[in-house]
This record gives sequence, C-alpha cells and structure tokens, in this order.
Amino acid sequence: MNIYGIGVSALNAAQAGIATTTHNIANASTPGYSRQEILQAAQLPQNTGAGFFGQGVSVTNVLRRYDQFLGAQVLEAQTQSSNLNTQLALSQQLSNLLGDSSGGLTPALQDFFGAVNSVANSPQSVPARQALLGSAQTLASRFQSLDRNLNQIRGDLSGQISNSVTLVNSYAKQIAALNEKIVQLQANTPNQPPNDLMDQRDQLVFQLSQEVRVSTMKQSDGSMNVFIGTGQSLVIGNQASTLQTVASATDPSSVDIAYNNNGTLTNIQQSALQGGNIGAFLGFRQTVLDPAVNALGRIAMGLADTINQQQQQGVDLKGALGGNMFSMATPRVTPSSNNTGAGAITATVNSVSALTAKDYSVQFDGTNYNVYDSATFALVGGPYSVAAMTAGQVVAGTGITLQLTGANVTGDSFLVRPTVDGANVIALNIADPTKIAAASPIRSNATISNLGTGVIAAATVVPGLPLDANLQQPITITFDNPPTTYTVTGTGAPVGPQAYTSGAAITINGWTTQISGAPSAGDVFTVSQNTNATTDGSNMLLMAALQTANTLANGTTSYQGAYGQLIGQVGSQTRELTVTSQAQTSLLEQVTKSQQSVSGVNLDEEAANLLRYQQAYQAAAKAMQIANTMFDTILQLGG
Repeated sequence: MNIYGIGVSALNAAQAGIATTTHNIANASTPGYSRQEILQAAQLPQNTGAGFFGQGVSVTNVLRRYDQFLGAQVLEAQTQSSNLNTQLALSQQLSNLLGDSSGGLTPALQDFFGAVNSVANSPQSVPARQALLGSAQTLASRFQSLDRNLNQIRGDLSGQISNSVTLVNSYAKQIAALNEKIVQLQANTPNQPPNDLMDQRDQLVFQLSQEVRVSTMKQSDGSMNVFIGTGQSLVIGNQASTLQTVASATDPSSVDIAYNNNGTLTNIQQSALQGGNIGAFLGFRQTVLDPAVNALGRIAMGLADTINQQQQQGVDLKGALGGNMFSMATPRVTPSSNNTGAGAITATVNSVSALTAKDYSVQFDGTNYNVYDSATFALVGGPYSVAAMTAGQVVAGTGITLQLTGANVTGDSFLVRPTVDGANVIALNIADPTKIAAASPIRSNATISNLGTGVIAAATVVPGLPLDANLQQPITITFDNPPTTYTVTGTGAPVGPQAYTSGAAITINGWTTQISGAPSAGDVFTVSQNTNATTDGSNMLLMAALQTANTLANGTTSYQGAYGQLIGQVGSQTRELTVTSQAQTSLLEQVTKSQQSVSGVNLDEEAANLLRYQQAYQAAAKAMQIANTMFDTILQLGG
C-alpha cells in the first residue's frame, strides 16, 4: 500500500480537473468551443492478504461534450436561416425598387396617358404635342432605369455568388487540413481525440453551412467527409474540391458554379446547390429576379407594340400616316457554348398579347426540337421536326415563332428569352411633335342633300398591321331604289348591291363604319382621306383608351394591371419570407440553445467544478503531507 503514490495520483487528477475547467472558462466565448471534462478511473487495487487496497486514480481521457444529432440540427437550421434571411433582404430590395412611388413605373404611365388625353383634346396644340413627347421620353427612360437597376441587382448577385464560392473553397481547404492533423494525432494516440481541433473543424462546417447546405460523415480514422447541396462531395479526407464561378453556357450574363478538377471544369446542376447564401442567390435569380426583368420587359414590349399600332393607324399634323412612336425589342436567343453543330435559331414575336414572362430552352435530340420552360423544365412545345423549324414554328401559348437555319447535332440547345430586353430597348422614336398621329386617316360624311334619316358613324381603322393599301381611297355609298340595298363605288369596293341593315358594320379597305336610320333612295355617304387632321384628335382618343385596355396576358390585363401584378407577387413573397425567416430564426435559436445545453460552457457550473477540484487538490496534498510525516516517524524510529 503506497499512500504517497495514491496522494500523487489524486493530486494529478485534481490538477487535470483544474486545468480542464480553466480551459473551459478561458474558451467560454470561443465560437464553436465544446465543453470538456476529464474521465477518471480507479487504478487496479493491490492484494495484501488482508484484502484489496486501492492504488489511487488515473485520468483516462478528456471528454468533449458534443452531441452529433444536435449538431446536425444546428447545421440544417443555420443553412435554412441564412437562406431565408438572404432571400428576404433581396426581395425587400426588389420590392422597394418596383414599388417606389416616385421612381416606379406607375407615375410615368399616368403622366404619359395624361399627355395623350391633352393632345386628344387639343390636337392642333404644338405645346401639348411637345409635352406628350416629353412624357413619352420619361416613360421610356423609366423603363430603362428600372431595367438597369434590376440588372445591377443581377450583377451584384454574381459578385455575391463569387464571394460565397471563395468562402466555401477557403473553408474546404481548412477542413481538409484539419482532417489531416486529426488523423495523424489520433494515429499516434488512439482513443485520445484532439478535442480543440475537432471543435475548430466543426466551427468551419458551421460557417460553411451559412453559404450552402452541408451534410457530414465521420470516418473511423477521425476525418470528416463533407458534402454540399444534395450530396456533392466537397471534402474527402485531406482532399478538398475547388469550386469556381463560370459563365453560364446559355446565358453569358449569368454565372454558374462548377468543380475545378486540375483545370477541368464540370458544371454543377444549379438546383443541386440548395440552402445557405448560395442557394438563396441562385434561387432568387431564377425564380424572382429574372421573371421580374421579363415581366417588366413584357410590359414595355406590349406598350410599344400597341402604341405603335395605334400611332400607325392615324395621321400627323401634315396628313401623313404615323410611324412608330417607340422602338421595340426582339427576343434574345443565345446558343449554348457547348453546341457543336452549325445550326442557329432566331425568334420573332407573333403575338405580344400572348407573351409570357418565361424563358425557354430549345433542345435538339437528334431528330426533333423540344421547347422547355427553362425554370421548371416542363415541356412547353414539341416535338417539332427540322422541316417545321426551318419553315418557322409557332410555339403555342408563348407568343413567339422559332426559325431554324443550318444543322444542329444531338444535344445542341438554345436559350430563348422573348422579353428580357424589352425594358432596356424601348426608346422614343419621334422628335418632331408634328409627327404625332392624333387624327384618324379617314373621315365619313353624309351628303347634305340626303333626304332620309340615315346617319353614318365615324369610320375607324380596323386594328392590326399592316394597314390596307387602299385605306385612304375614297369610297362612295349610294342607296338604291328601294333603299334596302346600297351600291359601293371606288377602289376596293365590293361588287354589286349590298343588303342594308341599320347599324350593321360596313367594312371596306381596312376601315369600318355603321349607317343607321332610314336612308332614302339616292342618299349618298362617303368615306375618304381625312384632310382636316389639325383639329381631329380621334386617334389620340383611341390611344388614350389603351391605358385601361386589357392588351397583355392574352387580353386579361392592362399595362398598369401587369405592373401591379409584378409588384404584388414580389410584395407577397417578401411578406411570406418575413414570416418564415422569423420562424426559422426562432427555430435556430431553440436548437442552438439545446446544443449549447450539452456543449456550451456554464460559468457557474465551471466555478463550482473549480472549487471542487481545488478542494480535492488540497485534500490530496494533505494526504501526501501525512504520508511524509509517517515516513519521517519511521526514519526516527530507525535512528
């Protein structure tokens, strides 16, 4: 029985406890630190014949208080919280931009149509016409400004994605380096894990989870394999993969993320990179920002098209037919950089009303072409044969026609963005106020010598372009005897007597009118070129009516209605994200609290432990002092 040795072991155990407790206290505020405690075990007893007597204590391990299940919960809660908070910030930025009472589209639209009404009321007024050109310029500039701001957000997203990728690569390299150190240390001291290095590694994984969804798998050698997104490997042992931002194969203005394996780039499916900031950036760009740019472009293209058509259906102050008031964008088609064939596709708008805010992927399977929604990959049109595509294929429900030239090979694809440039390209095409086509190109009259009660309505141009070549050719309508029929003379006139029905439409040469009442035989009505354009504002009245007309989305909404829907969609998403992000923040706080209840340092508890180990140390020292006194007594007896 070695009392002195027992005392030494007790002293060492107490000292280890004090050191571990002090280490906990020192790292109470260290991010990612897990509380440590010593594990003690009684040493093998000694058989003295009178029984087994203890031989003291030994410290067998320093235990790291860490719950892997709670740790995984914290990682998932953190990646979701980062994702939602980032999406919320981006949605708020977009909502504020679109809903700005002074910088948004609404006031510019109202001012423009107010100026159109002013010209309709005073078509001869050059100042009113000049004011209309000014408001038209402001409207076009507002579209362009909003588009620039949206694309600035898009550019910022590319920078933020690049920054996140840099962080991911940095974390991956550090985790791989720690894996190597941990494996080496555990190989040298089996069953003695380097707790502080493991804490550092877990903290890096936690920081990584802020950028992208993370899952981990611990290995028997002490290393940890790290996977991101939906299972893409990032760290395997001491090897870290490198991510890199690359220009999108079908949209050079966008950045995608790829693996860089010794210079060989392999694109990662962007939908696989979920969670965290990266998932938020990619998801917001695809599901919110790009549709917003497209929706704004659709409004601009719809406005330009309908205003231009109405402008061309009128005559200006000099009696000439009107020209386009606004320039209008054409669909953008980008071939994939991976294409190996020589084929090219162009797209044209066949119906502005049918345009959507979607982008489309056109893919060639070796035999046919198929058109997919680029966001959902749902089939939109096809299969279309090469012959049909070469002749010009209308894609039902999209408002566009696709035209193929050349030959593609299997796997070639194209990104078609029908409205992406709409708000950027729209511009005022008229500088001369006299060029505003406020008047109708035709006018209808009744001869003053008519005897009947027949009345002819103002002739209007049949909507649509191009205009009939005979639109302004004079037409004479003479009622026969009896006046149940009438005869039309002039270029483009129908042959033979025409049956008369009061109020029925009479459509000739691209115009339409109605005669009502009871004309007498010989009564004459005429439709001819309008030679009094200076005081006629009828075409401007038709243009003003476009403000509330349902000209977009297959005739279901107006310009303002479409813009209101865009604001409403972004605002609704912002409100939803506000609620869900707050709920996720609360959940993160709860799981973090649960995790910290296991791994966190409680200073009150550590103070109590410190006192306990101090008392144990003092008691051990006292035992050693007693052993020393006993030894001295024995020596004295021997002397």
